Amino acid sequence: MAQQSLYRRYRPRRFSELKGQEHVVRALRNAVATHREGQAYLFSGPRGTGKTTSARILAKVLNCENPLEGEPCCECESCKSVEAGTSFDVIELDAASNNKVDDIRELIERVNLGTPGRHKVYILDEVHMLTPGAEAALLKTLEEPPPHVVFVLATTDPQKVRDTIRSRTQHLSFHLLNEKELEEHVRWVAGDAGIELTDDAVEAVVRQGGGSARDTLSALEVVAAGGGVAPEMMPLDEFVESIIERDPGRALAAVAASAHLGRDARSIAEAVLAHLRDCFLSIMAPELVQLPAHRAEVVSEQAHRLGAAAAVRAMEGLGDILVEMRHAPDPRVLLEVALVKLTSEAAGSDMAALLSRLERLERQVAQGGIGAGSATGPIPRPVPTDPNTGRAVLGGRAKQAAASAPVPAAPTDPTPSAPQRPVAARPAPTVAAPQPEPAPANASAAPPSAVGGDLVAVFDTVVRPGLKGMAKALYVVAQPKGVRNGALVIGFPNQGHADKAGQYRADIEKALSAAIGAAVTVFIEADAAAAATPVDAEVPDPIDHEVDLSDLQSAPPQEQGTHLDRIASSFPGSTFVEGSA
Repeated sequence: MAQQSLYRRYRPRRFSELKGQEHVVRALRNAVATHREGQAYLFSGPRGTGKTTSARILAKVLNCENPLEGEPCCECESCKSVEAGTSFDVIELDAASNNKVDDIRELIERVNLGTPGRHKVYILDEVHMLTPGAEAALLKTLEEPPPHVVFVLATTDPQKVRDTIRSRTQHLSFHLLNEKELEEHVRWVAGDAGIELTDDAVEAVVRQGGGSARDTLSALEVVAAGGGVAPEMMPLDEFVESIIERDPGRALAAVAASAHLGRDARSIAEAVLAHLRDCFLSIMAPELVQLPAHRAEVVSEQAHRLGAAAAVRAMEGLGDILVEMRHAPDPRVLLEVALVKLTSEAAGSDMAALLSRLERLERQVAQGGIGAGSATGPIPRPVPTDPNTGRAVLGGRAKQAAASAPVPAAPTDPTPSAPQRPVAARPAPTVAAPQPEPAPANASAAPPSAVGGDLVAVFDTVVRPGLKGMAKALYVVAQPKGVRNGALVIGFPNQGHADKAGQYRADIEKALSAAIGAAVTVFIEADAAAAATPVDAEVPDPIDHEVDLSDLQSAPPQEQGTHLDRIASSFPGSTFVEGSA
């Protein structure tokens, strides 16, 4: 004879034996004790939380010969027949397999028949699986049921139950058990059943149960069959460590080890996602973490090294691939690609990689890992310029004009040259060096992680794409040149363009500060090379274009003709014909 499973042997027989559902127990016991039981109940909640068990206990106490304070005696013939499944007062129907209109009509036809006990209880499991026609047939009976009939509808998805049915029932919600309640229940069952368990085995059983009492006892039975030793678990810590250490190979090895244990890609992703959630809660709300004490310490230490932002991005990435896995030919490939993106900056998107770099540098600065000087990088050298043109010289330092430009020899023409008018010397145009604007006194310096190339990248990838209207048009040609004296320098082609762009400098500073989480100063300047007038350009000399009035000659006088003569000169060969008016 096969041994009875643990979840059937230890199924609750009374309301007081239900674990973790005190609100349901209190409502049902009070209703029975005061003879105010409803004619229709809707029990909803995850699987294995006691919905069907509670319905059977309710059926027992409604027909019990010796009820005591809303609890069945479990000794009378009615209680024993309900537990054995032979009672004529309790009718159970699996709505998932009996969901047709004819099935519900056949059930309704028997509603008005008499019953040996005080109440006839109909238990419909998975009621959300009924077809629309079956729901409509059931609705009429729920509106006006016979006085001796009680309906108990159980479902794991109450949102799929028709609203008109839910409005005619008393809705009681069952919830999952927490880690502490499950651990106490497992130890009590193991002690009563004579099963020896290690602490690691208890932790493994509770984790596999996932808050469901029935699933937890099923996992306990598997561990008991293996000698009470905890089965080999997935290396969840390795996944988190690979994200912290930026080690894609470590993450892929953890996937291979989990697959070797018989776990598919979806279950691996779900387990890693649950572990990352524990890390996230350890930072944001430690009181919500449902883990044993020693395990909670490990998760908390990992969480603070990982960071809340990185945990959120990892959860978002794994959540996206869980949706894509439904139609993927090889879900494991999706999982591995997602983990590589999370553990490698080069494989991720530009924005994600930039945010990851900023967060990692900020954590290092906060922990004293690097100093402000090393974070800002070397001070850039001044760009060499040509003294003749004022333009930047590429490929090396500017040479002196006297050394680089040979002076051409004077022409040796024996013919004396004509005397030339002296030309006034023109001063070379000068460009005033732009003076940096003073930073606000109350603005804090930008963090070391947000200067240099990183701050330029934030401007290019975050701030500039978010500009609107005139600001977007003005800053489309802006060239961020780096950081000078703690301020981001942005160059423009000319001074007029820079003046107009300066009207939006406060908006740019606000956007940069919001992006990096610290105050940032922006300095706007015009490009010196573009603003300067080239010295070698041909500028007309006003002295060369002076006119000698003595050389002017008067134009020859023109004969003044009549009006008709001027017309005739305009039309050569024409003649005038006289006519009467």
